[in-house]
Amino acid sequence: MPSHLQTERIHFKTQSTLDFHALTVSIAATSMKNELDKLVGTVEPCKRKNFQYQMDSFFGLYRRYLMDNVKGSELNWNHVQPLDAQSLPQHSDFPDVPNPRDVINKLAVLKLNGSVGTEFGLEIPKSMIEVRDGQTFLDLCVRQIEHLNRTYNVSVPIILMNSFATDSETVQYIKKYRGHSIDLSTFEQSRYPKVFRDTKVPVPTSSTSSQKEWYPPGHGDIFDSLIHSGMLDRLLAKGKEYLFVSNIDNLGASVDPQILYHLIQTQAEYVMELTEKTKADIRGGTLIHYEGNVRLLEFGQVPSQHIEEFKSDKKFKHFNTNNIWLYLPAVKRVVSKRELNMEIIPRLDTIEVDGEQAETLQLETAIGAAIQNFKKAHGISVPRSRFLPVKSSSDLLIIRSDLFHEDHGLFVLDSRRYGMSTPVVRLGSHFQSLSDMQKHIPFIPKLLELDHLTVAGNVKLGRNVTCKGTVIIVCTDGEITIPPNAVLKNCVVTGSCSISEH
Repeated sequence: MPSHLQTERIHFKTQSTLDFHALTVSIAATSMKNELDKLVGTVEPCKRKNFQYQMDSFFGLYRRYLMDNVKGSELNWNHVQPLDAQSLPQHSDFPDVPNPRDVINKLAVLKLNGSVGTEFGLEIPKSMIEVRDGQTFLDLCVRQIEHLNRTYNVSVPIILMNSFATDSETVQYIKKYRGHSIDLSTFEQSRYPKVFRDTKVPVPTSSTSSQKEWYPPGHGDIFDSLIHSGMLDRLLAKGKEYLFVSNIDNLGASVDPQILYHLIQTQAEYVMELTEKTKADIRGGTLIHYEGNVRLLEFGQVPSQHIEEFKSDKKFKHFNTNNIWLYLPAVKRVVSKRELNMEIIPRLDTIEVDGEQAETLQLETAIGAAIQNFKKAHGISVPRSRFLPVKSSSDLLIIRSDLFHEDHGLFVLDSRRYGMSTPVVRLGSHFQSLSDMQKHIPFIPKLLELDHLTVAGNVKLGRNVTCKGTVIIVCTDGEITIPPNAVLKNCVVTGSCSISEH
């Protein structure tokens, strides 16, 4: 048949095929349930109820994963439509809040605090890493909320959702705030067992098995964990109706009374902050219209032939900052009525088990995927200043430079950069860990007039170095030393050399 006459084949599953798949799912689910029951049996009686709840939740997720595999859950790209301007209210259009104190008093702030600082070569909770001038992510968060409470004469509590990897150290760390007038509390999110990819049985054989055999199931677990920990009921009892959720490492995620007022006025149960995409955000998830609903589209859900289209800012102009505003009574309703239906994110990992390398599977969910389960849920377009994540040493260099100044825990871009994008900074592998970065860059350079900086190889910067325009420093052999007080403007430095100080 000529190629221009070929049509796409559509494969229909016969009833016998569907019956076979249903039987396969039933067998796999029963096998998993038996293994989970064995794990529950290893827990001491006083802790068994909590552990049983988590294993039941994991089993529900696993069974849904099996069913999705049978039904097929690949996105139909023809049904994907970007949000239009009418579907994305602009923060710049939001009115002033008439009585901000009354509005803010209904709010609580939750920081997602489940990550360890491995990307900085550290094994401590990321929230405890020093950002600038001796202050950690957590210190800056507390400063923000203390200032908010003083300014409006309110009592906004801070809640930290920890993982099993961060909980004990975080609980110890926050004891330093006992003398502060701040309501600061924590709870631990769920702990799920990794699953052998080949045999589909849990990796841990006991509730006390090594931590590497367990995983926190993503920030989509916030809804279940808020309920099960009792935290949601405690917040409601304090008169808190709304919750602002953000990543602990997003230094731009501050309480905005205008957004909270917008949430109240529109009677939205869920609002997601989006901001305009740049070349640095091409993998960021975004909101779309899909088959009559608004839903989150993540990079991993995009069919391979449409990845470049997704990464472009021509069609998808905004991305998810993971700043989320929630109406707490709605969270309670959605969880209690089992209305949550978030897309499952399968992740593969390789760990050592009994001295051998084993491929494992873990199933996660994202808080952004829950938007389709709430009434009047929508996204809003916010300024880039509300998205200031620190994910690498390159980000940390920017934050520590003269590009920003700190104001009561909030980082503010220097006014001389207004209207300009944040410069691009790329540091090579010699700067990946925090200790390596501090060894090679003991003094933070001045970056106020920078557009782009790339530094790779064994490069050391002296005190009071200034970088302007586009600066590229690549050491291919030996060492490159930039002397004190050097001004580098629109230049490329390569090879192995020591620049003389004049």
